[in-house]
Amino acid sequence: MLIPKKVKHRKWHKGRARNIRHATDKIELAFGPFGLKAMTGSWISSQEIEAGRRVLTRYIKKGGKVWIRVFPDKPVTVKGNETPMGAGKGAVDHYVAVVKPGTIIYEMDGIPADQAKIALQSAAYKLSSVCKFISK
Repeated sequence: MLIPKKVKHRKWHKGRARNIRHATDKIELAFGPFGLKAMTGSWISSQEIEAGRRVLTRYIKKGGKVWIRVFPDKPVTVKGNETPMGAGKGAVDHYVAVVKPGTIIYEMDGIPADQAKIALQSAAYKLSSVCKFISK
């Protein structure tokens, strides 16, 4: 799974106005002719990204190449069960990638368009965001 090697701050704030604004970065295909674009904003965990990557690599066997355009660098904390109020912030549980609408998550190259569409739609089932297949 993907996790940062080193972080400046171990615990982050959640932030404001999540999933409202459209993406301004990673909105066009840069590496391959096929991609998977997020239509809704969400937090995509490192487990979801890895599950989608596994689907893609198993589908293309040794024929193509896959690029992951998002990286989970935001820590999410969870408090233990039956912890009283005022016991502080919980420990870091997992990492997520903040995905805004319009962000490209995966790109592919080296296989025909019909196979790429099936593979990317299969990977989209693993993600918590509604996604769409795009091509150049």
